[in-house]
Amino acid sequence: IPSDKLNEALLALGAKGGLMDAKDPLEGDPRRPVLLITDAANSANNPDNPNQPAGTTFFGQFLDHDFTFDLESALGIRTEPEESPNGRTPMLDLDTVYGGGPSRSPQLYVRANRRVGPKLRIESGGLFEDVPRTRNGVAIIGDPRNDENILISGLQAAFIKFHNKVVEEVTKQNPRDDADQIFSKARRIVTWHYHWIIVHEFLPLIIGQNRVNRLLERGPRFFRTPVPFVPVEFQGAAYRMGHSMVRPSYRANFNGDVGGNPAIAAPAFFGMIFDPAGEGQADPVDLRGFTRAPRRFIGWQTFFNFGDGNTRNTKRLDTTISSPLFDLPLATIPGQELAPTSLPQRNLLRHLTWSLPSGQAIAKEIGVAPLTSQDFQEGVRDLGLDRSTPLWFYILREAFVRENGLRLGDVGSTIVGEVFIQVLKSDRNSYLAANPRLRPTLPDRSGALTGNFAMTDLLTYAEVVKRGPGSPE
Repeated sequence: IPSDKLNEALLALGAKGGLMDAKDPLEGDPRRPVLLITDAANSANNPDNPNQPAGTTFFGQFLDHDFTFDLESALGIRTEPEESPNGRTPMLDLDTVYGGGPSRSPQLYVRANRRVGPKLRIESGGLFEDVPRTRNGVAIIGDPRNDENILISGLQAAFIKFHNKVVEEVTKQNPRDDADQIFSKARRIVTWHYHWIIVHEFLPLIIGQNRVNRLLERGPRFFRTPVPFVPVEFQGAAYRMGHSMVRPSYRANFNGDVGGNPAIAAPAFFGMIFDPAGEGQADPVDLRGFTRAPRRFIGWQTFFNFGDGNTRNTKRLDTTISSPLFDLPLATIPGQELAPTSLPQRNLLRHLTWSLPSGQAIAKEIGVAPLTSQDFQEGVRDLGLDRSTPLWFYILREAFVRENGLRLGDVGSTIVGEVFIQVLKSDRNSYLAANPRLRPTLPDRSGALTGNFAMTDLLTYAEVVKRGPGSPE
């Protein structure tokens, strides 16, 4: 397809109201943010994934921000990948949390006894934890993208509190260590438990446990690099699969709309992930970030499975995208003067930006049967995109056709799985490189040392889990 025609086809494919739009009913009923969760009839075109808790989406976004940040490329304008420098270290080292450390990023750290650190700064949103902010509400964190919505901002705050709790434990166990030694030991413990969660919880949900097992036993087949590196096929397409997992609305917490008092039976805070009505509001009706208010905190029982029946799920991995993502708030878009505001259109235009290979080309390269023309919707065939399909769209369609939308298919899982495992293996500071036999040393949420560690354990250890309906006293 000529480049101008391809550009038109990509814009048509990702347009609001088009083939990829779930057409979620967003208007006409003030209860819509609730109904989109509780009434299946409101999500007829946008089914849930029963295998993935809703927090998987935002933990995935948190990971993405940890090792990719495209600072230079313009949408739809061909750019050599080496001309688009990565604004993050290409390692899963939590530099979004730690910045350059106490000496290079002192604004992120507590000042005490004429020293900076070893604890990170944490503040309150009025009732519960919030990231530190300037008087104007701007988050003081290692990566501004981790304030795009209150879910990822909540994760940022949780990791800050997790680090600070580990600092307290390390200090107790090593009373003669100075602040620098305590910081280094605490950061290593935090980072290695984070890596454990990536390998043993997140990746199995995204690509399947059998594929993770093979990667750990045999190593990557196609993506092998002696130094950490993030390829554009991952950054520009495959890992953008998380956008398909986003729900149109969420229950942010159980009783935030009356001040978060667990003793009061009161309305939960439900909101659209993005809602145009929230533009310019001091305390927006939606779940966008970049602001502070008492109700803007997270009840994590909705997002990860604490066994209390409160967990909600992601949407399935497919080519159906929740409708709010077709009308992004400008504050979430770097270089906002560059249209469009439809996230699917922006993702598809990156196919042109980096001249990415088609999904079929990668399928043949890795030796798996590519999707056929009949595996695509009629609208895709009409646009001429069924035989040389943009990689992002192909990966989502493959997940739907081959895995019922429950996890990525062969092309998607090969790219995503191999990049994560190889990035960890090629970083001498990761647990897979430095100590592959590691078992977690921190307690699980029951307080027991089990040799396992999940997001529910991290959130409990960090003391950010609020009591919700059905939670134990």
